[in-house]
Formats: sequence, structure tokens, C-alpha cells
Amino acid sequence: MAKEKKATPAAKAPTASKAAPATKAKKVPAAKAATAAGIHKKYLKTRPACKVTFVLPKDAAPEAETVCILGDFNNWAPDSNPLVKLDEGDFTVTLELETGRAYRFRYMIDGWKYENDWFADRYEPNPYGGEDSVVDV
Repeated sequence: MAKEKKATPAAKAPTASKAAPATKAKKVPAAKAATAAGIHKKYLKTRPACKVTFVLPKDAAPEAETVCILGDFNNWAPDSNPLVKLDEGDFTVTLELETGRAYRFRYMIDGWKYENDWFADRYEPNPYGGEDSVVDV
């Protein structure tokens, strides 16, 4: 009788550190902050919160100098949560969000262009005729 091999859990990708407010995005070496595009959620065990890492891929904003995330979690303030630019051109930020709710958000690129997250949990219409990205935590 052949023995079954036990599956080993996949290694978790490291997350980028929280960005400090700045006018220009800081570059982070790819080796230190290699994160796949998308939204990555890490639920905390000690309180009802989730660390959510947002990654805007280079393809979504190839010429971008700065990117900020605006949403329900920061009262849609454009300078509250700037993303850090990684060496390969992706932008990332990690936010701690209260669990048990959904948050609408969008990215603001170079202070004028808005972009939705390609990996959002869903999209909802906004009062301006467009759609907002939504993340459920």
C-alpha cells in the first residue's frame, strides 16, 4: 500500500511596509517587497481588523509618478494613503481595516486620473456615473 504525501502550505509572499506621506512615491527594492498584483488580506487574531495590501500593477499605470488610494476608510482624502513604487513599477500600500464591512475605493494617479482595482472583490456604481472598486473584509 503506497503512502500518501502530505501537502505542505505554500510560502506567504512578504508584504510591503506602510508608506509615509510624500509628494513622490518612494522606490522599494523588488527583493524586499516582491508582492503579486491584487488585494491581499491578512486577518488579525487579536482584534477585529485585517491588514489589506493593495497592489496596483505597472500595467495599470505605466507612466505614473504618484498613486494614492482614496476610499471610505480615509474619507476619500487624496493625500492620506500614498502608495510606494516598487522597482518593477508596481505600486503598493498596506492598510489596517476594521472587519465585517465592505469599503469602496479607487486609485488616483498623478493627482488627476482615477483607476479601479482590477482585482477588487466587486464593483458598485458611484453617483458620478462610474464605478468604485469594493473590498470586503
